[in-house]
Amino acid sequence: MNLEELKKLVRLMNSNDLVEIEIESGDSKVRLKKAGANAPTTFAMPPMMAAPAAMPQPAPFASMPVAASAKLPESVEGDSVTFNSPMVGTFYSAPSPTADPFVKAGDKVSPKTVLCIIEAMKVMNEIAAEMHGEILEVLVGNGEAVEYGQPLFTIKPKK
Repeated sequence: MNLEELKKLVRLMNSNDLVEIEIESGDSKVRLKKAGANAPTTFAMPPMMAAPAAMPQPAPFASMPVAASAKLPESVEGDSVTFNSPMVGTFYSAPSPTADPFVKAGDKVSPKTVLCIIEAMKVMNEIAAEMHGEILEVLVGNGEAVEYGQPLFTIKPKK
């Protein structure tokens, strides 16, 4: 290795904030280390495969309505439909522990009526009815864990 190649290595170290570099080529071996560099040496392995791209996360504790397209189709039983959970999370029937529930049996609902909140990954998601009708039954208790597609309410659609 000649002086010009050594200078290139020094420039490479400086431009990439390297503390130490070691190169072997055939019978020759060169090791360069900056003075006063007592930091522990770490070695980075090249990744074996590309990591999946990080999905953007909604802001924590933000209240977000869930669109109708996000929920499963309701199953029809006679003249009523079952409103299913659009996600996995914790079911809350009211906005706070001391507040009245969003809806109860006998309540009339419209497409924008909030039925409940499902907490998923520290995000409070408001779940809207997305239809006109009447709540026949609330199938889940406050604070219960719910699964994707689990029936939450029985609703009699307005015709």
